[in-house]
Amino acid sequence: MTIARTRIGSSELEIAPLALGGNVFGWTADRDASFGVLDAFVAGGGDFIDTADGYSHWAPGNGGGESERLIGEWVRDRGARDRVVVATKVSTHPEFSGLSAANVRAAADASLERLGTDRIDLYYAHFDDAETPLAETVAAFSELVDAGKVRAIGVSNYTAERIDEWFRIAREGGYHLPVALQPHYNLMERDFETNGLRDAAEREGLSVFPYFSLAKGFLAGKYRDAMDVNSASASPRAEDAAAYLDARGLAVLAGLDQLAELHRVPVAAISLAWLRQQPTVAAPIASARNTDQLPALLDSLEVELSRAELDLLSAASTDADR
Repeated sequence: MTIARTRIGSSELEIAPLALGGNVFGWTADRDASFGVLDAFVAGGGDFIDTADGYSHWAPGNGGGESERLIGEWVRDRGARDRVVVATKVSTHPEFSGLSAANVRAAADASLERLGTDRIDLYYAHFDDAETPLAETVAAFSELVDAGKVRAIGVSNYTAERIDEWFRIAREGGYHLPVALQPHYNLMERDFETNGLRDAAEREGLSVFPYFSLAKGFLAGKYRDAMDVNSASASPRAEDAAAYLDARGLAVLAGLDQLAELHRVPVAAISLAWLRQQPTVAAPIASARNTDQLPALLDSLEVELSRAELDLLSAASTDADR
């Protein structure tokens, strides 16, 4: 299979159009499971890994940085640094909170150490920091590019207005511009289309990498009733996914089931293909806590939905008030 590659914004980074989410590494996936998923992802044609310095500080016994460290160990063990593109983020690690210039610099160095590399391919401002002047943050990220520690800049969880402000500051100051945007976006969460973020991405040429692409497992078809949500094999996010179990969610699942049968792929592959084919989206982000979950994600790379199929799913996921 030949996988069409996509460029991240105006950067020199090229990837297969599927990002492997690293949030589960060191949380619901231990070292062996994480290594197995990473091995299978690359063997299946993937090459873009997304993580953050804060993953997964929320888990008992963790302090943050577990995901980065496991990815770094895998990269070193497999000699894979030049075969993968690694994205990470700053602002949520308990020891490196916020986006002050000093924190951004220190957090980047800590991420480089955990990842065992000399450069971060794509570095995101994970969450906006209202306590720090945006000009300070913009300059700090640009300086990391100048220093060779970061190849490209991204923003995550920013409003359209703050993205516009970032670009204004960067242009006026002669700083490096962001090339990527990471928003919450999937078939069940479509505010991205109307809240100005997609317009900003189109205006600035940002490559979009949606997180929660499978709506916490709901769009993989894992949760169809209360029994699925409460089963022993359910993920820690099952209760959140259960919020989608309404008439609209069931309509989406029915559409997904129809197309999954037609294309002979799992439901998750159809969900990811729909998202990948939306305007401005370069690659959806999806995670797998074991190798059994990975084939459905990789199958999405081979699915190309027709305009009628895209419209079918879009209509099913549009409630009466939209």
